[in-house]
Amino acid sequence: MGQKQKTLLIIIAIIVVIVVIPFFYLKGTYNTLVSMDESVKAAWAQVENQLQRRYDLIPNYVETVKGYAAHEREVFVQVTKARSQVASAGSIGEKIQANNSLSAALARLLVVVERYPELKANTNFIRLQDELAGTENRIAVERRRYNEAVKTYNIKIRQFPTNIIAGMFGFEKATFFEVPKERQEVPKVKF
Repeated sequence: MGQKQKTLLIIIAIIVVIVVIPFFYLKGTYNTLVSMDESVKAAWAQVENQLQRRYDLIPNYVETVKGYAAHEREVFVQVTKARSQVASAGSIGEKIQANNSLSAALARLLVVVERYPELKANTNFIRLQDELAGTENRIAVERRRYNEAVKTYNIKIRQFPTNIIAGMFGFEKATFFEVPKERQEVPKVKF
């Protein structure tokens, strides 16, 4: 093998090291980020499915409670207002905040329900309450799955050198679906 052939092989090896290997690394990292981003979106879609289910159940639930507790107007107004905020929310962050407000309003409605034993014996109400409780459990499961996907994705886009590629292609941190601070406090029980 002549000197020219060795030089040519060295040049090809340098080109492979400088161009081809980084290209495949870049391609693989980009595709991984796209896949993880889509996983976050799919997990959020599942959360939204369950939130929509709750959103659809609330009017029937409120109407049933209204029949027994018509004078609890303020609570019904809060639930209705929170429900309309959910409908008008645009971004994931706004939807999370609106749904947290709705959860708080529903918690206040459940306090009202506790004051009416005859309501708790109504079969329609029991069925609606069971559906709502099941939906709340589904929301909790889907929220956990969503937050796991967000955590994995956010870790990946912050790790070096992936953070450089994520920045180059505009991958941004996803938003966690967190419980608001006021709902994290332990309730005070007084006798």
